[in-house]
Amino acid sequence: MSRIGVLLVVALAMMAAACGGYKNNMGRGGAPSIMTLAPNTATAGGATFTLTVNGSRFGTDAVVYWNMAPQASSYATGNKVTAQITAADIMTAGMVPVYVRSGGKNSNTIDFTVQ
Repeated sequence: MSRIGVLLVVALAMMAAACGGYKNNMGRGGAPSIMTLAPNTATAGGATFTLTVNGSRFGTDAVVYWNMAPQASSYATGNKVTAQITAADIMTAGMVPVYVRSGGKNSNTIDFTVQ
């Protein structure tokens, strides 16, 4: 292989390494961000439900935290993560802080209302 060919292969390898392979969808240093929760309220003493967290920069490692505790979470897209919220999680009325941890960073916190 010619010297130009070798340089081209090295340059392409460096570009590929810089462009991706990271499974996180976070971009360069950006933290995940929550825009909305669906639903955003529940009745105290109600049944188990699936919480959908809509936002941005969610990676495949995204975990939803409910009242500071990690929940069983499922990555849907870089903009959506779901979590199973149990009946025990909504036994008492009040505000519950929700955030997402992904790529080693925490999102903003949004309060979920248990009525």
